[in-house]
Amino acid sequence: MRTLNLGILAHVDAGKTSLTERLLYAAGVIDEIGSVDGGNTQTDSLDQERRRGITIKAAVASFVVGDVAVNLIDTPGHPDFIAEVERVLSVLDGAVLVVSAVEGVQAQTRVLMRTLQRLRIPTLIFINKIDRRGADPDRVLAAIAERLTPAIVPMGAAERPGERDAAFAPFGPADAERLCERLAEQDDTLLAAYLDGGGLSHGRLRKALKRQTRQGRAHPVFLGSAITGAGVDDLMAAIAILLPATEGDAEAPVSGTVFKVERGPAGEKIAYARLFSGALHVRDRLAFGQDGGAKLTALQVFDRGPAVPRETAVAGQIVKLWGLADIQIGDAIGARRDGARRHHFAPPTLETVIYPRRPEDRRALHAALAQLAEQDPLINLRQDDVRQEMFVSLYGEVQKEVIGETLAHDYGVEAAFRETRMICVERPVGVGAAIEHAPYPFIATIGLRVEPAPVNSGVDFQLEVEFGSLPLSFHKAVEESVRETLDQGLHGWRVTDCKVTMTHGIRYRDWATSTPSEHRNLTPLVLMAALKRAGVQVCEPVHHFGLEIPADALGPMLPVLARLGAAPGVPEMRGAACWLEGEVPAARVHDLQQQLPGLTHGEGVLEAAFDHYRPVRGEIPTRPRTDNNPLNRKDYLTRVARRG
Repeated sequence: MRTLNLGILAHVDAGKTSLTERLLYAAGVIDEIGSVDGGNTQTDSLDQERRRGITIKAAVASFVVGDVAVNLIDTPGHPDFIAEVERVLSVLDGAVLVVSAVEGVQAQTRVLMRTLQRLRIPTLIFINKIDRRGADPDRVLAAIAERLTPAIVPMGAAERPGERDAAFAPFGPADAERLCERLAEQDDTLLAAYLDGGGLSHGRLRKALKRQTRQGRAHPVFLGSAITGAGVDDLMAAIAILLPATEGDAEAPVSGTVFKVERGPAGEKIAYARLFSGALHVRDRLAFGQDGGAKLTALQVFDRGPAVPRETAVAGQIVKLWGLADIQIGDAIGARRDGARRHHFAPPTLETVIYPRRPEDRRALHAALAQLAEQDPLINLRQDDVRQEMFVSLYGEVQKEVIGETLAHDYGVEAAFRETRMICVERPVGVGAAIEHAPYPFIATIGLRVEPAPVNSGVDFQLEVEFGSLPLSFHKAVEESVRETLDQGLHGWRVTDCKVTMTHGIRYRDWATSTPSEHRNLTPLVLMAALKRAGVQVCEPVHHFGLEIPADALGPMLPVLARLGAAPGVPEMRGAACWLEGEVPAARVHDLQQQLPGLTHGEGVLEAAFDHYRPVRGEIPTRPRTDNNPLNRKDYLTRVARRG
């Protein structure tokens, strides 16, 4: 049987979890459809998900359509939990993007569609809630074509939209002309046949639709209602036909990717993985991560609903794995695939200090946060041993609330937070070099040069030393230390978009103590000296925003935007409404969201998503250091010596 790993993605409240329930019901996996409001859906199993009515963690369920086994992954729609979506993207064969027929295209919808297109993940679009009052499928279709992609292919029309008995009327052979016009825009052969006037068979057009959908060049659009089931059967048939189900090679070497980690009732670690090739057996010893490996003690495979115990799993399946204590999200199991997709969204742009309400809970809090960081590495737990403070990274205030509730309910630790602040980055502005010749107490010589690199290029490490002057293990130690040190630059922020070149490297063979660790410990002193000479620019995260507000609210809105440090563009009048786009510092987006209802009589709509980093205007913000402080030579040497 062929396997399809399918993601359901949407802006929050578009109805993707309800659609997941309806698909499972239509496939005969469940006998009764759960309700998000009722808190009894298959995939929203966490207490907080049921209380809040939103998806927080990605969840998997399975159903069969014809000869295709579909592993359906329901993902969060709230932007604060975009990291869950990021991890899922690396294991998908296709996706369904859900758009509400009432609210239409929203901020998260645009972010998700851009990412799906960039990764060329074949995507169907489902316009949900056509039975809801205020549903306007034609308006939403036009918005999808304008704001998401013009390469859409409507597969039918909505009948009686906005009424309880709204239905989906699929196009048939009589509508071949409509289908031909859409597909010919992407296919020169079809275009030539269409212009010749000979006509194209409906069968040939369906084959072209299948080919273009799988190539990510066309996006079929279905309309319906997850609540009533309208249009869902047509969507389900399209999932099996238009998206690329595969038969993995079970005889090939094992290759898989871990996209989720959770803890079981007894505290045991459970890894979720997509198996791309090969086969897994209980009691196999699995290689994963950089140097890790462990014996697989148990596994489960998703089969017609939840996961069930098995002795073996084969290529194409999604599995739950036990016994791998050191495994982490993003680890490759067996052979890593070439061009593995990672880092699809911007990292968190906010952070906060978290502390226990009871001082005696400090250790328990750190242990709990360490486990949460296993499940969401982008929390990026940092500890400042000098100030006895712990920092976590965030996408937004809702995520902060969820972390607090999780700590209280799951770990029995009451935590509090300081004010959320933005996370800046540092970029070199010039070229700087430094060299240290066997300084006490390090038996090593290292020279490094730092220079700017293109925006969004990260950190590039290069070697310019004489070949053979240092063994490979020494080069590796220096590179690892460079990347670790650049987590905190001159002002305490992560340094990015830079090129670091190792210009000198000497191992003193006469002294037995000249080891990779000597070079590793010396590197931060040399690197920060070079960075000082290069100079850095601190840059703050900026969101691109779009505001739809009543025209009479524009006057009061502009001074508020100015106070928040926003840079609005030229307003565009759309009937009685006004559309305004611009930039706003990430740290002020929450303030804008809070003030919007009062300024617009509750009618304002805000779209905002990370766009870029820009140089900080005004006072340069600093971040407390949590490393051994290589900026202070005496302090650093003391701490390294104490560390041994």
